[in-house]
Amino acid sequence: QTVQGTKIVSFPVGAFASILSDGSVVTWGNGPTGGDSSSVKEQLRNVKKIAATGFAFAAILNNGSVVTWGSWAFGGGSSAVQDQLKAVQQIQATSMAFAAVLSDGSVVTWGNPASGGDSSAVQDQLKKVEQISATDSAFAAILADGSVVSWGDPGYGGNNVQVQGRLRKVQQIQGTERAFAAILSEGSVVTWGNSDCGGDSSAVQDRLRNVLQIQGTASAFSAVLTDGSVVCWGDPEHGGDCSAVQDQLKAVQQIQATSMAFAAVLSDGSVVTWGNPASGGDSSAV
Repeated sequence: QTVQGTKIVSFPVGAFASILSDGSVVTWGNGPTGGDSSSVKEQLRNVKKIAATGFAFAAILNNGSVVTWGSWAFGGGSSAVQDQLKAVQQIQATSMAFAAVLSDGSVVTWGNPASGGDSSAVQDQLKKVEQISATDSAFAAILADGSVVSWGDPGYGGNNVQVQGRLRKVQQIQGTERAFAAILSEGSVVTWGNSDCGGDSSAVQDRLRNVLQIQGTASAFSAVLTDGSVVCWGDPEHGGDCSAVQDQLKAVQQIQATSMAFAAVLSDGSVVTWGNPASGGDSSAV
């Protein structure tokens, strides 16, 4: 069967979901992890966005309500917070939990409590939230005043108390599996979370100036600076060491990532890659 939809939007382990042009949804793959949406089929109308954890989906409808399906332990069951899920603007996901930002800037979470599904400890701080980023088991929210609130597993970036004082005028946040990196308005960077996965940027901190973009693999970050150069840190085997291609990383326009490798597009349209060769870090064959 050919599925003609706007695009295949998300995929947990072994399942896909596609929003069709009429706003309905088609799913396939492993039933328990979201491939079977028959229980909510009639509710999946006028869908505009879909997010996914490892084993569940959450769809935002045009009226701002949310429909979930898949494994309940991974956020597929939202009945406990369903009455709060109104005027939802965006949904972000860790591997086992969802976080929804409402139109008034508040946040509703559900799914595995240890993976960010329980935000009760910081709920009073989650006001005027503008965007949320995620690692595998933690969330980080940027507030309207540029400060950041984190929750979830501390080993995955869920606790930013050590850098809280530096998290001012934050513009954007990127995550690896276990760490966050925030770009501040003046172009500097603040990191927290697992040190082996990019949470410790002290070795390159003096070079992290005038940062435009940050991309992450599972365990490393790469930052593009305004002069087109690149700074890398984190697990060397996951792209945290770009010294072998550093002289080629000039006039970089953007960086993309797999789970273990980076690819940089230069101004002349050429591409430079590094990281795990089997994960895209070696592009010599093409």
